Amino acid sequence: MFIFRYIYINYFLILMVEIMNMLKEEFDFYIKNQAGLVKDYDGKYIVIKDQKVQGAYDTQTEAYEKATAQFELGTFLIQLVTPGTEAYTQTFHSRVTF
Repeated sequence: MFIFRYIYINYFLILMVEIMNMLKEEFDFYIKNQAGLVKDYDGKYIVIKDQKVQGAYDTQTEAYEKATAQFELGTFLIQLVTPGTEAYTQTFHSRVTF
């Protein structure tokens, strides 16, 4: 049982790393082309797959529904198009002092 669990966990981790690498390519495409995408799709949710915009939608839900009807989960990125870094950056503050 332990060996099976170990193999399953390792397989799952490898699969997650592969998915993250695929989505990193899609996100890098967004960052590289952000200025042009803002001109064309400002305020829209775009679906990026194979480093191409596959569709632009008014809501995240609509983008998700259309993308999952066409593509396998984990193979596309949904990104809100806005200027700057606010749409893809989070800042966390802590009151902990050392």
